[in-house]
Amino acid sequence: MTLATPSGAAAGTSRPRISRRIGSITESATLAVDAKAKALKAAGRPVIGFGAGEPDFSTPDYIVQAAVEACADPKNHRYTPAGGIPELKEAVAAKTARDSGYQVEPAQVLITNGGKQAVFQAFATIVDDGDEVLLPAPYWTTYPESIRLAGGVPVEVLTDENSGYRATVEQLESARTERTKALLFCSPSNPTGAVYTPEEVRAIGRWAHQHGIWVITDEIYEHLVYGDATFASMPAEVPELADTCIVVNGVAKTYAMTGWRVGWMIAPTDVTKAAANLQSHATSNVANVSQRAALAAVTGSLDAVAMMREAFDRRRRTIVEMLNAIDGVVCPEPEGAFYAYPSVKGVLGREIAGRTPTTSVELAELTLTEAEVAVVPGEAFGPSGYLRFSYALGDDDLIEGVSRIQRLLA
Repeated sequence: MTLATPSGAAAGTSRPRISRRIGSITESATLAVDAKAKALKAAGRPVIGFGAGEPDFSTPDYIVQAAVEACADPKNHRYTPAGGIPELKEAVAAKTARDSGYQVEPAQVLITNGGKQAVFQAFATIVDDGDEVLLPAPYWTTYPESIRLAGGVPVEVLTDENSGYRATVEQLESARTERTKALLFCSPSNPTGAVYTPEEVRAIGRWAHQHGIWVITDEIYEHLVYGDATFASMPAEVPELADTCIVVNGVAKTYAMTGWRVGWMIAPTDVTKAAANLQSHATSNVANVSQRAALAAVTGSLDAVAMMREAFDRRRRTIVEMLNAIDGVVCPEPEGAFYAYPSVKGVLGREIAGRTPTTSVELAELTLTEAEVAVVPGEAFGPSGYLRFSYALGDDDLIEGVSRIQRLLA
């Protein structure tokens, strides 16, 4: 007779099968919502998904053609340097100077498997056990998990719709302690679409430099700003911060290349070298064909980006108008990225389709079951009372999806 091993325990021991560090990680809520929506659609349900932060455009043809040619070149069939092919590192350095005015050397660039690996390796390289990292909320779901995996402690700095989801120096200073090691900064923001002004970027950068606080700045949405908003790169605005700043970026959002998995981090050379050592053991080099495609992207025209930005801008204005027409919903106008982040606190506690949701998780579940619309609840990004809508989907689906929610909440 064979006895079953207790759930979570290794055979013959009482120790857990899964390490505490990995077992404590929560699933990516955005990917989970997207997977559920796709599964329901595959089953024949007319679900409209606002979950994934993924452009609905194809990767531009000239980038795809570069990848096709790379496949046939034998030099791409072999290992390349773990930190990235030299041509791409040089191109990223040149692109950074062109787009943000930040002058860096290729030796400061590390090519990673998407922006997520860059985020994780940045924290893993500079954060020790117990170090605190200031994290303005709402935040992208991966940030706190990456901080914890590095042994750090995420310290939330709460913002809301009244402040345009932007943290102030005063808030950051109130959260600072003797254990504060770093600040995670993201503008344009996922999930809110907030864009800090150049003046705000400079003020936060100077504050961080004054107190010896590292800044990890995520610039993945740098080209997706609208109206009068202006993207400002913190190390370009505050040059004295460069020795304690890490820039995270990639080709995923700008060039509709989410599946190609190419990102990068830019840091002082000692940090880049240490992170490259980590990557050499974790994954080694990014796929060479993807690196060649990324090379074509960052050295090519931004015309396709301008076309996508125009479409996103149109959708942005449409979704904000439609969401604000719902009683109890307040949606600030996002100035960047492709997300709307409305407050639904005025809807919670109201009877809807025979149920009374009291959290945004419950409201998101109700929206999926009753209206067949998938959205991500605010709990994935911080406090309850909000929903995230990605408007990186077709205009017709956007209008139909929000119309269903309008009818459900009427």
